[in-house]
Amino acid sequence: MQEGKRQKQVAAVIQHELNDVFMRLGLNMIDGGMVSISSVKVTPDLLEARIYLSFFKVQDANSALKKIKDQAWEVKKELSDRVKHQLRRIPVLHFFLDDTLDYVFKMEDIFKQINSGQEEQKKSDDN
Repeated sequence: MQEGKRQKQVAAVIQHELNDVFMRLGLNMIDGGMVSISSVKVTPDLLEARIYLSFFKVQDANSALKKIKDQAWEVKKELSDRVKHQLRRIPVLHFFLDDTLDYVFKMEDIFKQINSGQEEQKKSDDN
């Protein structure tokens, strides 16, 4: 099902404000790595928000995600202070690990292997 206009608007507001909240609480840098909010999806009733987090150069992404989940109440409180005049109800925040970046790197490696295999085959065919 496709997202509605209001869902997209609320998700954009939440994503923008959460970026500031993460910087303020020091959650954008964990274990020497960087944490960014890759996307926010809101349910049609606007009562739940799924926040997908991307981790870069973090040793253990699951433990970093757990640290963020442990501070979810504080994050929601900061968020509600910022958007209380824009939203009637603050959605429940659910944090998820976004692994699309890992998937992209994996696919690039596979394409490099395919290209190197084709180049080697062309060289052997030429000889």
